[in-house]
Parts: sequence; C-alpha cells; structure tokens
Amino acid sequence: MHTPEATATATHCPYCALQCGMNLRPQPGGTGVTVEERADFPVNRGALCGKGRTAPAVLSSRVRLTEPLVRTHAGRLEPATWEEALDAVAAGLARTAHVHGPDAVGVFGGGGLTNEKAYALGKFARVALRTSQIDYNGRFCMSSAAAAHQKAFGLDRGLPFPLEDIPRTGCVILVGSNPAETMPPALRFLTELKANGGTLIVVDPRRTRTAEQADLHLAPRPGTDLALALGLLHLVVADGRTDEEFIAARTTGWEEARAAAMAHWPELVERITGVPVPALREAVGLFCAPESAMVLTARGPEQQSKGTDTVGAWINLCLATGRAGRLHSGYGCLTGQGNGQGGREHGQKADQLPGYRKLTDPAARAHVAEVWGVDPDALPGPGRSAYELLDALGTDVKSLLLMGSNPVVSAPRAAHVEDRIRSLDFLAVADVVLSETAALADVVLPVTQWAEETGTTTNLEGRVLLRRRALTPPPGVRSDLEVLHGLAARLGVEKGFPTDPEEVFGELRRASAGGPADYSGITYDRIVSEQGVFWPCPEGSPGTERLFLDRFATDDGRARFVPVVHRDAAEVPDADYPLLLTTGRVVAQYQSGAQTRRVDELNEAAPGAFVELHPRLAARIGAVDGSPLAVVSRRGRAVAPARITDAIRADTVFMPFHWPGEGRANTLTNPALDPTSRMPEFKVCAVRIEPVQPDTV
Repeated sequence: MHTPEATATATHCPYCALQCGMNLRPQPGGTGVTVEERADFPVNRGALCGKGRTAPAVLSSRVRLTEPLVRTHAGRLEPATWEEALDAVAAGLARTAHVHGPDAVGVFGGGGLTNEKAYALGKFARVALRTSQIDYNGRFCMSSAAAAHQKAFGLDRGLPFPLEDIPRTGCVILVGSNPAETMPPALRFLTELKANGGTLIVVDPRRTRTAEQADLHLAPRPGTDLALALGLLHLVVADGRTDEEFIAARTTGWEEARAAAMAHWPELVERITGVPVPALREAVGLFCAPESAMVLTARGPEQQSKGTDTVGAWINLCLATGRAGRLHSGYGCLTGQGNGQGGREHGQKADQLPGYRKLTDPAARAHVAEVWGVDPDALPGPGRSAYELLDALGTDVKSLLLMGSNPVVSAPRAAHVEDRIRSLDFLAVADVVLSETAALADVVLPVTQWAEETGTTTNLEGRVLLRRRALTPPPGVRSDLEVLHGLAARLGVEKGFPTDPEEVFGELRRASAGGPADYSGITYDRIVSEQGVFWPCPEGSPGTERLFLDRFATDDGRARFVPVVHRDAAEVPDADYPLLLTTGRVVAQYQSGAQTRRVDELNEAAPGAFVELHPRLAARIGAVDGSPLAVVSRRGRAVAPARITDAIRADTVFMPFHWPGEGRANTLTNPALDPTSRMPEFKVCAVRIEPVQPDTV
C-alpha cells in the first residue's frame, strides 16, 4: 500500500512533452493521491487532459508490477527476489559479452525516462557494459527535426521560444500536428492566437479537431509535405516576398536553396500534393502578411524517409521570409514524448554523450571521460540507431536490456521486431507494467513511477523541470537508478552509479558543462523557484528562454539554408497496394498504450483500434461503419472496425497505433529510414483494404 508523505506535492504529468504542472494530494488513509490543478505553471495554467487527470490510476498495484519476475525452465514468468533477478540479469549480459564481445549486448531506452535515468543508462552502457549498441525510442519521435535543427541553426532544441510566444505571433503554420488530441492543454495557445487576430494554417491529410480550428486547412497527400514547403517557398520568391536584408545579414547558402525551390512551381506541387494552387497562394499571403510568423512541425513531416529534408524545407521558408531569430517568429518542433527533448541530450542516443556532445569528438570524449573517471579510449564509438538495433537482435546483438519502451507495439514493421526480440538469447526489461515487450522477457524488473521518484525532465520548450516524489513506492519496487547501481556492481563497477537522483543530476551538470545542452547552471532549487530553467544554462547564467535572437549557434552565427528537392516516399501506391496509410494518436491513449490501456476511464473513451476511411472509398469496397476491415501492406495485416468520415482524403486511410494484437497498426508500417536522422517512415506506406467477415477475423 502506498504511504502518502506530507501534504500536496507540486509536480508534473508523466505523459507528453508539455509536462503539465499538477498537484498531487494524498487521499485519506494512504490509499493514493488525487490530481489537483496547478494554475501557477505557465505551460498549462491548471488545464489537464484526461490522461493527466487519470494518471494516478496506473500507480495502483492492481495494474502495475510489484515484484521481479524470472522466467523458469518451464517457460513461465514467476516471482523472484530482487537479488535473484539482478543476479540473473547481470549473468545474462556478462555471458553474452564473454562469448560474443561487448557489442553483442544491446541497451534500449525510452523518451519517458528522466534526465537522470537517461544519463545513467548511457553511462552504464558505455562504462559498465562497454557496448556501443545503445539507442532509444526517442529516435522515433523528433530525430528528423533534430537533424534539421543542427544543420540550419547549429543547435537542436524543440522550440527555440516559450509556448507563450505563439499567441503573440501573426500567423502559425502547423504541419502534421494535432494538439487537440495529442496535447490538448496546448490548444489554448492557438485559440489565443486567433483571438489576438492571428491566423492558423494547418497542414494535415485529415480534417482533425485541430484542423477544424484553422483559418486554412491544407490536406496534402501523405508523404508530400516536402513538395508543399518547396512550393510555398517558390511562390514567396516569385511574389517578391523574401526578406533580402535578413538573408544577407544572418544566413548563408540562399542561392542554392532558392534554385532548388524554384524547380517546384505551383502546378507541379498541386499534382504532387493534391493541394490546389489557389490554396498555396492563400497560404503564402497569410504567412507573409503579418510582421511575425511561425512554422511548427510534428510527427507528420518528420516520420518520413525524407523527414530531415522536409523539416529543412520548412526552415528555409522561415529563413527566406525573415521569420527566424526574431521575437515571436521562428521554426519550432512540437516534441511528443514526455522527456523526448532531455532524453536525447544526455547520452542514451547512439551517437551522443551528455550535454548533446558528439561521441566522435575527441574533446567531448575527453571531457566526459574525465567526469566518469575512465580512459577516453575506453569509450566505445557510435552504435546502431533504434530500428537498426532492433533489427539486429538475435543476430549481431544477442542480449538486450530495455528500459521504459514497448517496441513490440511501437516499432515499425512490428511483427518482424517482435520476432527479433523473441530470438534473443537473453532479454531483461525494467518497466512499471507488464507490457507486451516485457511479457517476452527472461527477467522483468518492476520500477518506480513518476509520483514515486524525484527527477528532472525537459519539456518541448527546453524548460528543465522537476518531478517530485509524492508517494512511497510499494514494497518490491525499486527505481531505475537502483537497478543500474545493482547491475553495475555485479558487473565489477562498484562506484559511479549513485541511487540519489540529485547526486546523479550534479554529475550530469558537470558532464554537460560547456556542451551545446549545458545544464551546469541548473539546480533543483532553481528549477523549483523559477518554474523551470531553460537550457543552455552555463554556471552563472539565467538560462536561455529564447534562442537565436542575436546569433545562431553556428561558428559564424549565421543560419544555414540547406538546398533540398522533393522525392517520393519509399513506398508509393501501385495496383496491389493502391492506398496510403498514415498513423497517429487519439486523445484518450498515449504512445504504445502500455499504461493508458490500464485505465478504465481512458479505455471507455478509446477502447480499440479503428480504420478511418472516406465515404467514397467505403462505398467502392462495400464497407459499412463499424464493420471489420483488413488493412494489408507488404509487411503484414491488421484488422479493425471501419470508421467512415469525410474528414480524410479519399486516397488515404488512418489508424491509431496504441494497440497490440490484430489491430496493431505498426504491423503495417515501413521501416525505411531517413539517411540522416535514421527515422523510420511511420507516416506513409502503401496498403490495400478489404472487408472481413466477422467469423474470419
């Protein structure tokens, strides 16, 4: 039973990258906590979505893990002591390293881990296991935007300005994002934008609840966002709307980028995207008319095999019109996962060291190695990206330690990934619930949740926040930091893995000092007193709420135009697979659903998968609303009820990706990777759909 500690605790929601503020008040008799509004936090000002309001339900012992499980010789997961479980994990990982070498051991992390846990996991992989094979599911979140940020601005922070700037701009182009369902408290910033006289343009192949709020909705064919951005830039140039003074003073590479854009004339873009030329012209007029404007992207344009170039094209549009590096203007990415920003800054990504340092940089290796007390030459080099790591399981990578992720549901080509996981010699999973992936493990370690531990997260604005412990975890549950401490000791590394999160954060501050994501000036006390601190924040700095107002983070302080041209998705429709599938979320579920599918109220609102299709398409195949449909791609088959609506293009079908089993949308998705970010192409693949008789489902 949980034991409440003192009075209400100010903390943050465990779900999306808004990291909404909330108060947790103990219930009488130590039976749990109640969520209360926290109006003083500027991101949500007290507002919470259904997931945030019901988050304490997952703290219940009824739905979560409360003791370690070890697979017996009979093949069943049975309760075990912590000593037995940790001994088994350490032995399994060590056995693989001894027989096959350290790179045969893999580590897979999660974008929901706190900064302290992400930091410790990256250190554990490279110091205790000495493996290069570590990545995390945040690779599936905004890696394409991150790569484009680095190319154009020299620094990757999801939003270079606080959310409060959005209502103060003149126009927002929102590309491939549906905050009305993915992060509802953020919708108020768009509502305030319109109330202030600003305009909203939404780019989405579906008329979502967000698109219904738009002044202009552009519905391009999935996979053509790159052509759309280039077409808009072509019109900006042709209409003489470029900001030549800004281009000359603060950018480089314009001539090449302009030439690339001019090859995408409006009529060609209409043929590629399906967006009429008059709508393209209207969008340019709305975007260029006010003094300030923004482009915000999310998973729609990013989860493509050309996602980096697509985001780059939208950044080029901002740069060409002088809508970057100025107050209330700029390009930003709406990060999805709870700590998707911080999770990739401190070392659980295949090619990075803490502070967003490059693993291949000798100076970065030397700095971090000194903090860690190891030889820089002992640090392994970059490993495989997330999907490539999962694809290598059972062949090059024989054992896996997985923390805070559920790739059996969330990975592209999920049936194949499930097969690869099943082929491992050894799998250990640390999680709060018995997810579909954890159910396949040899050892399952029950770990603490958001309300039972203290730690920092970094929200989509780059605001470092503190989640504070409000409850004592149930007996039999340990923190991820305690897990890594116990495993490191068993692997012969007695020091360097403390269990106190503030001590870990202190080391993270030293490791990040001087890096692009410098946290050295941030402390727990400052976070609490200042409602979060924006990075970069070197020692003695007030933090950096708004980036790039004086200079960009490149060597010469200038932003870089990157010339890009449209290319097709990795898969295009043909006679066998004539339709396009795109995927996304619904308001009542989150990511793979491992936690939200255990909350009754959320399941009542969103009980299962569905296939959204246009009435003309439904009539052509004889589908009726609610009838089962099979969606078939080159990778597999998923079955779910039809949901017929004219809010989607007639050449496109949509499925949410929160559910396992026959309705698993990621059975269908294409793992084709962006060459720069290594982001899989979740958002577009070729499919066909077929009615299914109920007795054959």
